[in-house]
Amino acid sequence: MLTFETDVLRVSRASGVLRMERFNAGMNSSEDETMRKALGQWKIAAPLPPRFKEGVWRRIEQAASAPTAWELWQRWLEGVFARKAVALAYVAVLLLAGLTAGYVNGRAYEQRANARLATQYVQSLDPYQKNP
Repeated sequence: MLTFETDVLRVSRASGVLRMERFNAGMNSSEDETMRKALGQWKIAAPLPPRFKEGVWRRIEQAASAPTAWELWQRWLEGVFARKAVALAYVAVLLLAGLTAGYVNGRAYEQRANARLATQYVQSLDPYQKNP
C-alpha cells in the first residue's frame, strides 16, 4: 500500500484504488496558518533535472505495484537460467530423470509381459493346465 500525506490531502493506494481525502494532521489553526505562510514564501532557486516529474511518478507507480509471488518466482528462474551452465545442467538432470523413469517403467512392463507370455506358452502346450 502506497501512502503519502501533505498538509491538505492524504493520498493512498490500496488494492489498485487511488484514494484522496482531506485531513487535519493534528495542527491547530494558528500553527496551520503559520505553516501556510512559510510555505507560501518559500522559493526554490535550483532548476529541476529534466523529466523529474516523470521519474517521480514512475517510482511511485513502481512502489505501488509490488510484484506477486509468481512474478518473484519467474524473476528468480530467469536470473538462475540466464547462465548457460546452470540451464544446461538443469536440462541434463531432467533428461537423466526421464530416462531413468522410462527404464524402470519399461523393466516392470517387460517382466509382466514375460510372465503373461510364459503362461500362454504353457497353456498352448497343455490346454487343461490350470492358470497359476
